[in-house]
Amino acid sequence: MPKVGMPAIRKPQLIDATMEAINEVGLQKASVAMISRYAGVSPAIINHYFGGKNSLLEATMRSVLQQLSEGVRQRLDETDADDVIARVKAIVGGNFDPRQLDSKVVKTWLAFWSQAMHEPSLYRLQRVNEQRLLSHLKHELKRVLPQEQAVFVAQSIAALIDGIWLRGALAPSGIDSDLAQRIITDYLERQLPPDVLKKYS
Repeated sequence: MPKVGMPAIRKPQLIDATMEAINEVGLQKASVAMISRYAGVSPAIINHYFGGKNSLLEATMRSVLQQLSEGVRQRLDETDADDVIARVKAIVGGNFDPRQLDSKVVKTWLAFWSQAMHEPSLYRLQRVNEQRLLSHLKHELKRVLPQEQAVFVAQSIAALIDGIWLRGALAPSGIDSDLAQRIITDYLERQLPPDVLKKYS
């Protein structure tokens, strides 16, 4: 985590530089010196405020996760509070928001997932993100499905999001947001009782 006193203008600058460096050469080759050049600051600034590359990656992912959370929340705020299907679609849509599909963000996600297996602080961030997604989905699905089924469908949708996202991230053509959302909507509608589908159609 950055130290208290970090100038507000510096943090976004360094976070963006971190993503640019990862996008260009990958996490392993994205040295503090390289990131500092992208940001137009001295390496000493990064070491002073972040203590090195790992802490900077953590701060970068916190920023990405905050943007993800805000995107989901904005979509939910714009959706009818009683329309469960639309609200699940809003949650899914937030995970395929254009800002999350930017090349440098996608590559930062891939670097984060890789490092999270080895860094406890990053693993905790991943768990928080995972639980937040499941919590959003279960909250909506429990309104129209028995609890056990709601949990199962929520876990399945989360797995589809991660799987489609990862598959697209590694494909030359990138992530197809529209196709991803259609696939997940098709799965969702197959899990809902006819009366629920009729109510929200």
